[in-house]
Amino acid sequence: MLVTNAQASRSADIGREIDHARSRGPLQRIVIPPCPELLVRLRAAMAEPEADLNEVARIAAGDVAMSATLLRNANGPRFAGSQPAHTVGQAMNRLGLDETAAIMTGFLARHAIPADHPRLRRFWEQSRLRAQAMAFIARQLAGLSPDLAHTYGLFCHVGLPVLLQGMRGYAGTLVEAAARVDRSFIATENANHQTDHAVVGALVVRVWRLAPEVMAAIRLHHDPQVLGDEATEPEVRTLVAAGLVAEHVMRRREGLPSESDWEQHSASALAWLGIGEDDLGYWRDEMEIELDAA
Repeated sequence: MLVTNAQASRSADIGREIDHARSRGPLQRIVIPPCPELLVRLRAAMAEPEADLNEVARIAAGDVAMSATLLRNANGPRFAGSQPAHTVGQAMNRLGLDETAAIMTGFLARHAIPADHPRLRRFWEQSRLRAQAMAFIARQLAGLSPDLAHTYGLFCHVGLPVLLQGMRGYAGTLVEAAARVDRSFIATENANHQTDHAVVGALVVRVWRLAPEVMAAIRLHHDPQVLGDEATEPEVRTLVAAGLVAEHVMRRREGLPSESDWEQHSASALAWLGIGEDDLGYWRDEMEIELDAA
């Protein structure tokens, strides 16, 4: 799909908005944890025309806990019946390079940004599942990178733990926002703190120099009307639409009611992705199998 100059500028506009809020607005008070050095090295290794497998292996082997995480995944239920993997190299061979990098990215993000609050008890577990669901959706679509989709799924709500660490009174806002029925979660955030987790999540992605499409999609993920906005890049709209589907599947799997964003904008999301109810049913069944295995 052709991207016009107007579309190409939307992510840049959001970047400028984030920079302005950080220099003159409420984000001045928030400290963003630096991107872990190992994640910088990992992304550089994966960005090479031919990914540097030796560098990825060195990064993985350089952290005992991360090595253990890779081995645990390589010896998980999906690989039952296989010979146990005993080394990082064996784990990488079994998982494949892309999944290895995805697991390492999640590990490094989780340890850089802890989620220490009862309401965020399962934050990084849910983020990992959302990232996996997003990667599944990307594999069903033409033109959406699974790596980009995975990154979006992992970091979509990262503003929550960052606000918890950096904004006084935000723990109370978490409780209040979850309880209120008269306004949205982010409306309560903005009423109390003049910012919200979508803005702060986009800031984290910008500071960590992740993809600008991910930054823009995170900034807009609670504004699904963007799906009909021709001034927004198609890839950003696809991430937002796929994110709505992923969240819907995760909530359905746990027996939770659909979020208001899904109730209001599911038709637009499915139309943008070019799928019908039958396709959604197939995706839902397949994703639930993958998430159960995870």
